[in-house]
Amino acid sequence: MPESHSKQTHKEPLADFKVGVDNVIFSVDSVLNRLLVLLVMRHEDPYLNQWSLPGTLVRRSESLEQAAYRILSEKIRVQNLYLEQLYSFGDPGRDPREAPDQYGVRYLSVSYFALVRFDEAQLIADGVSGIAWYPIHQVPDLAFDHNQILEYGYRRLRNKLEYSPVAFDVLPEMFTLNDLYQLYTAVLGENFSDYSNFRARLLKLGFLYDTGVKASRGAGRPASLYRFDAEAFDLLKDKPMVFI
Repeated sequence: MPESHSKQTHKEPLADFKVGVDNVIFSVDSVLNRLLVLLVMRHEDPYLNQWSLPGTLVRRSESLEQAAYRILSEKIRVQNLYLEQLYSFGDPGRDPREAPDQYGVRYLSVSYFALVRFDEAQLIADGVSGIAWYPIHQVPDLAFDHNQILEYGYRRLRNKLEYSPVAFDVLPEMFTLNDLYQLYTAVLGENFSDYSNFRARLLKLGFLYDTGVKASRGAGRPASLYRFDAEAFDLLKDKPMVFI
């Protein structure tokens, strides 16, 4: 490192941060077979009346994860969900509340992503308008750098589906293979795999348990209902694999 640059770095003051949490909350509408993300309308500056991800500044008494669950509980009622820390976003200037000089407060966002069951999720408005599910490919320009955060969360979700059992956290306890396939196509697109190959690969891995119960839906032949066998999956989770 050049000496001049080293001296300049040492003289620069340390950043003073405020820490926020922003949640990328996904769900799958199985009826219309589409991936949705939860957005809220901002009712104060900056970005007044612009859509954003649900977020909050972290309180003194809570951890980052507690703040993530708090903002979830303030926006949505749901029993089953998957929540995971995503990434930290802290580039200078990402928040217009930052002062233009080098001594101003910086705003850091620690983001989380969640996957919830659409059928059981109840949105909480509390008398304030502006909370809605948006199809992932119809999301408008969001406040702050939330489009970037959303894209990062979307990539993480797609990757998680390829090697982890995250889908089973939001499916009913008993489900058909077509239910599972429709969830995957909603997230990954209809061309990720044909149904026959998808079915054969999953059944071969041995972590789906056939309950022996049949589900009748429409005029077609009754379909078998399966359960996810977590113990059987534990034997595979340390092995590199792609099960779709």
